[in-house]
Amino acid sequence: MAALTFLSVPRAQSPLDRAPPTRAVNAVFRVQPRTGFLVVAARRRLVAAAAAAAAPAASAAERDKPFIEEMRAAAMRLHTRDQDRGGEKEAPMEPPVDKWEPTVEGYLRFLVDSKLVFETLEAVVDRAAVPWYAEFRNTGLERSEPLKKDLEWFRQQGHTIPEPCAPGITYASFLEELSVKDPQAFVCHFYNVHFAHTAGGRIIGKKVAEKIHIQKELEFYEWEGDLSQLQQDVRAKLNQVASGWSRAEKDRCLDEMEKAFACSIDLRRHMFP
Repeated sequence: MAALTFLSVPRAQSPLDRAPPTRAVNAVFRVQPRTGFLVVAARRRLVAAAAAAAAPAASAAERDKPFIEEMRAAAMRLHTRDQDRGGEKEAPMEPPVDKWEPTVEGYLRFLVDSKLVFETLEAVVDRAAVPWYAEFRNTGLERSEPLKKDLEWFRQQGHTIPEPCAPGITYASFLEELSVKDPQAFVCHFYNVHFAHTAGGRIIGKKVAEKIHIQKELEFYEWEGDLSQLQQDVRAKLNQVASGWSRAEKDRCLDEMEKAFACSIDLRRHMFP
């Protein structure tokens, strides 16, 4: 009786081919009993058709996914599992707020540096050297004016308002440079500074105020209008702008997230050892 031999023949793969990675082509070699002649019955068309059918669905799903979801996922991965179930860090990037020992002086340095950073972000989008920066003007999340009022309140209470310190000056200068040479990375910082403040920043502000006995709700933590709607509007703008980016440009933005986190933590070091 003729013997049957089954071979798995790998197909060459192009970097531009988006089909699934398992693309072995099955070929059956039939040995003729009288002549020993090999007859090859290739099944290439069937396998190729199945791969082609699977590829468009994956590509469409990738195109339809809002980029803001990718940004949020990248930010959440920088937390620990205790901080967020999507976290991947083994240790937090800064100590828990409950263990901080802030002082009024340290808090004022944080507010002054934060004001400089927000002023820089607002100036960049106002100038709009990159045309689509203009989409982020007047979002309602701007904080430089509220911070100006808060610092004036502290001044009226008899506190000396310091000049900006190294963390704020360094970060502001970095943002100015980044906005020119790497717009996608700049947008990552824009996103992190504003959205981190509306989330964890509000919790930090409340706990620090309790520790240093501030009997006032600072305007830094108050927004005009519905904050959730303001956030949603900015998310929509981010998605709209990113829809014109290549995949490489989107990845460049996401790759900057850890740097954005580190810069924000540097500003807060005024409040913890």
